[in-house]
Amino acid sequence: MIANQSNNSARVALITGSTSGIGKAIALQLAKDGFRVVFHSRSSVTEGEKLASAVPGAIYIQADLSDQAQTKRLVSDLLSGCGRLDVLVNNAGINAMIPHGLLKEATPEIWRDLYEVNVIAPWTLIAEAEQALRNASTKECPSCILNISSHAGVRPKGASIPYAASKSALNHMTQLLALTLSPEIRVNAIAPGLVDTPMTESWVEAHKLWREKSPMKRGAKPSEIAHIASMLVSSSYLTGEIILSDGGLNLT
Repeated sequence: MIANQSNNSARVALITGSTSGIGKAIALQLAKDGFRVVFHSRSSVTEGEKLASAVPGAIYIQADLSDQAQTKRLVSDLLSGCGRLDVLVNNAGINAMIPHGLLKEATPEIWRDLYEVNVIAPWTLIAEAEQALRNASTKECPSCILNISSHAGVRPKGASIPYAASKSALNHMTQLLALTLSPEIRVNAIAPGLVDTPMTESWVEAHKLWREKSPMKRGAKPSEIAHIASMLVSSSYLTGEIILSDGGLNLT
């Protein structure tokens, strides 16, 4: 764990999968909003340490969220290093590119791998962090959980059926937990469509679809998803919402 020690009284936000793409943009935005951010990744340790050293008060923790022991350790290490947790952003996720009609290619192993990271890991992090989030919560400023889902969890789309189903499960979990954890902890989700990240650069057909069919004629920038995250985190009232952010593609 790499720490940049300062601003220890600040509210703390953990953003999983935050060394690139959407997660990095959200972490940097929340740092601008005054949070002490905790960067996390499975493997990009060098980038995580670099980010933590560049952002005042930030720390970096490495953990493989497909491993339950490491997932639990992520929360305990955070609390050891920061002493509190106010915001949990479950951004880390994995995908599998499988044509929907090729049912046998979507093997049980792929289903299990996707659910382990996209559904079970967020659940474990929430369960492990619940008491810390409750401890940090106030009536004027409830603690917040934000799950990064996908438009594939809202509409029958996506890179594969197992991926879409895992994000649909994350959405339903979001709403169930919004009921269960209220009023001390708010729980919301963002469901992005195409976002311009290094991972999506090679998605030629997706970029073509968004240019031709979406009202905004393009995919989102990570900073635009981070702006929505900032709004949801700063709210003291919204809970149980799944914010679809696909440039209006769902209207077509």
